[in-house]
Amino acid sequence: MPSRPDFRIGTHDVAAGTRATVDLPVSVLSDHTPVTMSAHVIHGKRAGPTLFVSAAIHGDEIIGVEIVRRLLRSPALARLRGTLLTVPIVNTYGFMSHSRYLPDRRDLNRCFPGSTQGSLAARLAHIFMTEIVKRSDVGIDLHSAAINRTNLPQIRISPAHPRTMELAEAFGAPLILTSKTREGSLRHTAQEAGVDVLLYEAGEGLRFDEFAIRAGVSGILRVMRQLEMIGTRTVQPTRTAPMKSRSSVWMRAPAGGLMRSYKTIGDQISPGDVLGVISDPFGEIEIELIAEQGGLIIGRTNLPVVNEGDGLFHIARLSSKADAESTLEDMASELDAEPIFDEDEII
Repeated sequence: MPSRPDFRIGTHDVAAGTRATVDLPVSVLSDHTPVTMSAHVIHGKRAGPTLFVSAAIHGDEIIGVEIVRRLLRSPALARLRGTLLTVPIVNTYGFMSHSRYLPDRRDLNRCFPGSTQGSLAARLAHIFMTEIVKRSDVGIDLHSAAINRTNLPQIRISPAHPRTMELAEAFGAPLILTSKTREGSLRHTAQEAGVDVLLYEAGEGLRFDEFAIRAGVSGILRVMRQLEMIGTRTVQPTRTAPMKSRSSVWMRAPAGGLMRSYKTIGDQISPGDVLGVISDPFGEIEIELIAEQGGLIIGRTNLPVVNEGDGLFHIARLSSKADAESTLEDMASELDAEPIFDEDEII
Protein backbone atom coordinates (compact mmCIF):
# COMPACT_ATOMS: atom_id res chain seq x y z
CA MET A 1 0.00 0.00 0.00
CA PRO A 2 1.51 3.37 -0.99
CA SER A 3 2.36 5.74 1.86
CA ARG A 4 0.39 8.91 2.43
CA PRO A 5 1.77 12.15 1.02
CA ASP A 6 3.66 14.46 3.33
CA PHE A 7 1.63 17.08 5.19
CA ARG A 8 2.71 20.54 4.10
CA ILE A 9 2.47 23.35 6.66
CA GLY A 10 4.24 26.65 6.13
CA THR A 11 7.53 25.72 4.46
CA HIS A 12 7.74 22.37 6.28
CA ASP A 13 6.84 18.86 5.16
CA VAL A 14 5.81 16.29 7.80
CA ALA A 15 6.11 12.71 6.56
CA ALA A 16 3.39 10.15 7.19
CA GLY A 17 3.96 8.28 10.43
CA THR A 18 5.97 11.11 12.00
CA ARG A 19 5.39 14.14 14.19
CA ALA A 20 7.07 17.52 14.30
CA THR A 21 6.85 20.96 15.89
CA VAL A 22 6.72 23.66 13.24
CA ASP A 23 7.26 27.40 13.82
CA LEU A 24 5.11 29.63 11.61
CA PRO A 25 6.52 33.19 11.37
CA VAL A 26 4.11 35.88 12.55
CA SER A 27 6.03 39.12 12.99
CA VAL A 28 9.05 40.80 14.56
CA LEU A 29 8.84 42.73 17.83
CA SER A 30 10.05 46.30 18.14
CA ASP A 31 13.36 45.03 19.59
CA HIS A 32 13.87 42.77 16.54
CA THR A 33 12.80 39.58 18.36
CA PRO A 34 10.98 37.24 15.94
CA VAL A 35 7.54 35.95 16.95
CA THR A 36 6.17 32.64 15.68
CA MET A 37 3.04 30.57 16.11
CA SER A 38 4.15 27.04 16.96
CA ALA A 39 2.12 24.05 15.80
CA HIS A 40 2.74 20.38 16.60
CA VAL A 41 1.73 18.09 13.74
CA ILE A 42 1.12 14.35 14.05
CA HIS A 43 0.68 12.94 10.54
CA GLY A 44 -0.60 9.37 10.76
CA LYS A 45 0.48 6.58 8.45
CA ARG A 46 -3.13 5.80 7.59
CA ALA A 47 -5.65 8.12 5.95
CA GLY A 48 -8.27 9.84 8.06
CA PRO A 49 -9.70 13.24 9.05
CA THR A 50 -7.64 16.27 9.96
CA LEU A 51 -8.45 17.66 13.41
CA PHE A 52 -7.09 20.88 14.88
CA VAL A 53 -6.93 21.61 18.60
CA SER A 54 -6.15 25.20 19.59
CA ALA A 55 -5.73 27.07 22.87
CA ALA A 56 -4.86 30.52 24.22
CA ILE A 57 -6.55 32.54 21.50
CA HIS A 58 -7.07 34.67 24.60
CA GLY A 59 -3.60 34.82 26.10
CA ASP A 60 -4.68 34.54 29.74
CA GLU A 61 -6.73 31.37 29.16
CA ILE A 62 -3.91 28.97 29.93
CA ILE A 63 -5.92 25.90 30.88
CA GLY A 64 -6.07 24.84 27.23
CA VAL A 65 -2.28 24.92 26.98
CA GLU A 66 -2.06 22.25 29.68
CA ILE A 67 -4.80 20.21 28.00
CA VAL A 68 -2.85 20.19 24.73
CA ARG A 69 0.39 19.28 26.54
CA ARG A 70 -1.23 16.24 28.15
CA LEU A 71 -3.00 15.30 24.93
CA LEU A 72 0.31 15.13 23.06
CA ARG A 73 1.67 12.69 25.68
CA SER A 74 -1.27 10.31 25.29
CA PRO A 75 -0.38 6.76 24.20
CA ALA A 76 -3.62 6.76 22.19
CA LEU A 77 -1.90 8.85 19.49
CA ALA A 78 0.69 6.16 18.69
CA ARG A 79 -1.40 4.63 15.88
CA LEU A 80 -3.18 7.75 14.65
CA ARG A 81 -5.31 7.73 11.52
CA GLY A 82 -5.42 11.07 9.75
CA THR A 83 -3.67 14.20 10.98
CA LEU A 84 -3.72 16.06 14.28
CA LEU A 85 -2.77 19.75 14.30
CA THR A 86 -2.28 21.30 17.72
CA VAL A 87 -1.55 24.95 18.48
CA PRO A 88 -1.29 25.28 22.28
CA ILE A 89 -0.62 29.03 22.18
CA VAL A 90 -2.26 30.97 19.36
CA ASN A 91 -1.90 34.41 20.97
CA THR A 92 1.76 34.38 22.01
CA TYR A 93 1.71 38.10 22.80
CA GLY A 94 -1.12 37.82 25.31
CA PHE A 95 0.27 34.61 26.78
CA MET A 96 3.61 36.22 27.58
CA SER A 97 2.00 39.31 29.13
CA HIS A 98 -0.78 37.39 30.96
CA SER A 99 -3.32 39.34 28.93
CA ARG A 100 -6.46 38.39 27.05
CA TYR A 101 -5.55 40.80 24.26
CA LEU A 102 -2.88 41.54 21.69
CA PRO A 103 -0.50 44.52 22.06
CA ASP A 104 -2.90 46.66 20.00
CA ARG A 105 -5.66 45.84 22.56
CA ARG A 106 -7.64 43.86 20.02
CA ASP A 107 -9.46 40.64 20.91
CA LEU A 108 -8.15 38.04 18.47
CA ASN A 109 -11.44 36.15 18.64
CA ARG A 110 -13.21 39.10 17.02
CA CYS A 111 -10.73 39.48 14.14
CA PHE A 112 -11.29 36.39 12.00
CA PRO A 113 -10.80 35.66 9.14
CA GLY A 114 -8.16 38.39 9.20
CA SER A 115 -6.04 39.66 6.35
CA THR A 116 -2.43 39.97 5.24
CA GLN A 117 -2.51 43.77 5.23
CA GLY A 118 -4.56 44.54 8.36
CA SER A 119 -3.73 45.01 12.04
CA LEU A 120 -1.47 42.66 13.98
CA ALA A 121 -4.54 40.78 15.15
CA ALA A 122 -5.86 40.50 11.58
CA ARG A 123 -2.53 39.14 10.33
CA LEU A 124 -2.31 36.56 13.12
CA ALA A 125 -5.93 35.50 12.48
CA HIS A 126 -5.17 35.12 8.76
CA ILE A 127 -2.16 32.89 9.42
CA PHE A 128 -4.17 30.68 11.78
CA MET A 129 -7.08 30.40 9.35
CA THR A 130 -4.85 29.67 6.36
CA GLU A 131 -2.37 27.25 7.91
CA ILE A 132 -4.55 25.48 10.46
CA VAL A 133 -8.33 25.90 10.17
CA LYS A 134 -8.77 25.59 6.41
CA ARG A 135 -6.52 22.52 6.39
CA SER A 136 -8.84 20.74 8.84
CA ASP A 137 -12.15 18.91 8.80
CA VAL A 138 -13.02 19.50 12.46
CA GLY A 139 -11.66 21.74 15.21
CA ILE A 140 -11.72 21.94 19.01
CA ASP A 141 -11.00 25.39 20.43
CA LEU A 142 -10.12 25.50 24.13
CA HIS A 143 -11.10 28.43 26.36
CA SER A 144 -11.64 29.34 30.01
CA ALA A 145 -13.49 32.10 31.78
CA ALA A 146 -11.77 35.46 32.09
CA ILE A 147 -9.59 36.41 35.06
CA ASN A 148 -11.56 36.36 38.34
CA ARG A 149 -14.33 34.23 36.85
CA THR A 150 -14.74 30.49 36.53
CA ASN A 151 -16.73 28.24 34.19
CA LEU A 152 -18.17 24.77 34.57
CA PRO A 153 -16.73 22.50 31.85
CA GLN A 154 -19.04 22.87 28.86
CA ILE A 155 -19.12 22.50 25.08
CA ARG A 156 -20.62 25.28 22.97
CA ILE A 157 -21.85 24.51 19.48
CA SER A 158 -23.80 26.21 16.72
CA PRO A 159 -27.51 25.45 16.25
CA ALA A 160 -28.85 23.26 13.42
CA HIS A 161 -25.66 21.21 12.98
CA PRO A 162 -26.50 17.55 13.76
CA ARG A 163 -22.92 16.36 13.09
CA THR A 164 -21.52 18.89 15.55
CA MET A 165 -24.01 17.77 18.18
CA GLU A 166 -22.87 14.16 17.71
CA LEU A 167 -19.27 15.20 18.32
CA ALA A 168 -20.29 17.31 21.33
CA GLU A 169 -22.12 14.33 22.83
CA ALA A 170 -19.06 12.19 22.22
CA PHE A 171 -16.85 14.78 23.98
CA GLY A 172 -18.84 14.19 27.15
CA ALA A 173 -18.56 17.53 28.99
CA PRO A 174 -21.17 18.06 31.73
CA LEU A 175 -23.12 20.53 29.58
CA ILE A 176 -23.70 21.19 25.87
CA LEU A 177 -24.79 24.78 25.24
CA THR A 178 -26.21 25.56 21.81
CA SER A 179 -25.49 29.21 21.04
CA LYS A 180 -25.31 31.45 18.02
CA THR A 181 -21.90 32.37 16.67
CA ARG A 182 -20.58 35.93 16.75
CA GLU A 183 -19.28 37.58 13.61
CA GLY A 184 -15.49 37.81 13.69
CA SER A 185 -15.09 34.83 16.00
CA LEU A 186 -13.15 31.71 15.07
CA ARG A 187 -16.22 29.52 15.38
CA HIS A 188 -18.28 31.74 13.07
CA THR A 189 -15.55 32.04 10.42
CA ALA A 190 -14.66 28.34 10.52
CA GLN A 191 -18.33 27.43 10.11
CA GLU A 192 -18.52 29.62 7.00
CA ALA A 193 -15.45 27.78 5.68
CA GLY A 194 -17.17 24.42 6.23
CA VAL A 195 -15.20 23.39 9.32
CA ASP A 196 -17.15 22.24 12.38
CA VAL A 197 -15.73 23.63 15.63
CA LEU A 198 -16.44 22.60 19.21
CA LEU A 199 -15.70 25.34 21.74
CA TYR A 200 -14.67 23.99 25.15
CA GLU A 201 -15.11 26.39 28.08
CA ALA A 202 -13.79 25.42 31.51
CA GLY A 203 -12.02 26.84 34.52
CA GLU A 204 -10.59 30.29 35.20
CA GLY A 205 -8.12 32.61 33.50
CA LEU A 206 -4.48 32.19 34.61
CA ARG A 207 -5.39 29.14 36.73
CA PHE A 208 -5.34 25.36 36.37
CA ASP A 209 -8.34 23.26 37.36
CA GLU A 210 -7.67 19.52 37.49
CA PHE A 211 -11.24 18.38 36.80
CA ALA A 212 -11.54 20.77 33.85
CA ILE A 213 -8.16 19.70 32.44
CA ARG A 214 -8.87 15.99 32.65
CA ALA A 215 -12.37 16.47 31.21
CA GLY A 216 -10.78 18.35 28.30
CA VAL A 217 -8.15 15.72 27.53
CA SER A 218 -10.64 12.84 27.77
CA GLY A 219 -13.17 14.76 25.68
CA ILE A 220 -10.72 15.38 22.83
CA LEU A 221 -9.73 11.71 22.78
CA ARG A 222 -13.41 10.69 22.69
CA VAL A 223 -14.00 12.98 19.71
CA MET A 224 -10.99 11.41 17.97
CA ARG A 225 -12.50 8.00 18.70
CA GLN A 226 -15.80 9.15 17.20
CA LEU A 227 -13.90 10.32 14.09
CA GLU A 228 -12.11 6.93 13.95
CA MET A 229 -8.74 8.62 14.30
CA ILE A 230 -7.78 6.38 17.23
CA GLY A 231 -8.79 2.85 18.21
CA THR A 232 -11.95 2.11 20.15
CA ARG A 233 -9.98 0.44 22.93
CA THR A 234 -7.77 3.44 23.65
CA VAL A 235 -10.54 5.49 25.27
CA GLN A 236 -14.05 4.62 26.35
CA PRO A 237 -17.15 6.70 25.53
CA THR A 238 -18.75 8.49 28.44
CA ARG A 239 -21.47 6.53 30.22
CA THR A 240 -23.15 9.71 31.47
CA ALA A 241 -25.23 11.76 29.06
CA PRO A 242 -24.38 15.48 29.10
CA MET A 243 -27.00 18.01 30.12
CA LYS A 244 -28.20 20.27 27.31
CA SER A 245 -29.24 23.90 27.08
CA ARG A 246 -30.32 26.23 24.27
CA SER A 247 -30.09 29.51 26.15
CA SER A 248 -28.42 31.14 29.11
CA VAL A 249 -28.57 34.43 30.99
CA TRP A 250 -26.32 36.41 33.32
CA MET A 251 -27.59 37.59 36.70
CA ARG A 252 -26.04 41.03 37.17
CA ALA A 253 -25.37 43.03 40.30
CA PRO A 254 -28.30 45.36 41.14
CA ALA A 255 -25.91 47.54 43.17
CA GLY A 256 -22.26 47.81 44.06
CA GLY A 257 -20.84 46.42 47.29
CA LEU A 258 -19.47 43.25 48.83
CA MET A 259 -21.00 39.97 47.68
CA ARG A 260 -21.30 36.81 49.72
CA SER A 261 -22.07 33.88 47.39
CA TYR A 262 -24.23 30.98 48.49
CA LYS A 263 -24.07 29.08 45.19
CA THR A 264 -21.32 28.06 42.78
CA ILE A 265 -20.81 26.43 39.37
CA GLY A 266 -22.58 23.10 39.01
CA ASP A 267 -25.38 24.05 41.38
CA GLN A 268 -28.89 23.51 40.06
CA ILE A 269 -31.23 26.30 41.14
CA SER A 270 -34.96 27.01 41.18
CA PRO A 271 -36.88 30.29 40.89
CA GLY A 272 -36.81 32.09 44.21
CA ASP A 273 -33.51 30.63 45.41
CA VAL A 274 -31.17 33.09 47.12
CA LEU A 275 -27.83 32.94 45.31
CA GLY A 276 -26.04 35.45 47.49
CA VAL A 277 -26.17 38.79 49.24
CA ILE A 278 -24.65 42.17 48.38
CA SER A 279 -24.04 44.54 51.28
CA ASP A 280 -22.39 47.89 51.72
CA PRO A 281 -19.09 48.06 53.67
CA PHE A 282 -20.96 49.14 56.83
CA GLY A 283 -23.49 46.31 56.70
CA GLU A 284 -26.34 48.80 56.80
CA ILE A 285 -27.86 47.72 53.47
CA GLU A 286 -28.20 44.14 52.26
CA ILE A 287 -29.69 43.05 48.92
CA GLU A 288 -30.54 39.41 48.34
CA LEU A 289 -29.78 37.99 44.89
CA ILE A 290 -32.91 36.01 44.10
CA ALA A 291 -33.08 33.72 41.06
CA GLU A 292 -35.87 34.67 38.70
CA GLN A 293 -35.60 31.39 36.80
CA GLY A 294 -34.34 27.89 37.34
CA GLY A 295 -31.34 26.32 35.69
CA LEU A 296 -27.72 25.36 36.12
CA ILE A 297 -24.96 27.75 37.22
CA ILE A 298 -22.29 27.37 34.54
CA GLY A 299 -20.18 30.41 35.39
CA ARG A 300 -19.68 32.90 38.20
CA THR A 301 -17.47 35.69 39.41
CA ASN A 302 -14.84 34.89 42.02
CA LEU A 303 -14.55 38.49 43.21
CA PRO A 304 -16.51 39.54 46.30
CA VAL A 305 -16.11 43.22 45.36
CA VAL A 306 -18.72 44.03 42.71
CA ASN A 307 -19.98 47.07 40.87
CA GLU A 308 -23.52 47.67 39.68
CA GLY A 309 -24.07 45.76 36.44
CA ASP A 310 -21.26 43.23 36.96
CA GLY A 311 -22.03 39.69 35.79
CA LEU A 312 -22.34 37.52 38.90
CA PHE A 313 -23.86 34.17 37.90
CA HIS A 314 -24.19 32.66 34.42
CA ILE A 315 -27.29 30.46 34.41
CA ALA A 316 -28.15 27.95 31.67
CA ARG A 317 -31.74 26.96 31.12
CA LEU A 318 -31.79 23.17 30.94
CA SER A 319 -33.77 21.76 28.04
CA SER A 320 -35.13 18.89 30.12
CA LYS A 321 -35.43 17.90 33.74
CA ALA A 322 -31.92 16.95 34.76
CA ASP A 323 -30.16 15.98 37.96
CA ALA A 324 -27.03 18.12 37.82
CA GLU A 325 -25.57 16.75 41.03
CA SER A 326 -25.77 13.14 39.86
CA THR A 327 -24.45 14.01 36.38
CA LEU A 328 -21.40 15.79 37.78
CA GLU A 329 -20.71 13.08 40.34
CA ASP A 330 -20.92 10.34 37.70
CA MET A 331 -18.62 12.22 35.32
CA ALA A 332 -16.11 12.90 38.09
CA SER A 333 -16.10 9.18 38.94
CA GLU A 334 -15.46 8.28 35.30
CA LEU A 335 -12.52 10.70 35.13
CA ASP A 336 -11.07 9.35 38.38
CA ALA A 337 -11.14 5.85 36.90
CA GLU A 338 -9.16 6.89 33.82
CA PRO A 339 -5.35 6.78 33.82
CA ILE A 340 -3.30 9.93 34.26
CA PHE A 341 -0.48 9.91 31.75
CA ASP A 342 2.01 11.93 33.81
CA GLU A 343 1.01 11.68 37.46
CA ASP A 344 4.22 13.22 38.73
CA GLU A 345 3.44 16.48 36.95
CA ILE A 346 -0.15 17.02 38.05
CA ILE A 347 -0.66 20.50 39.46
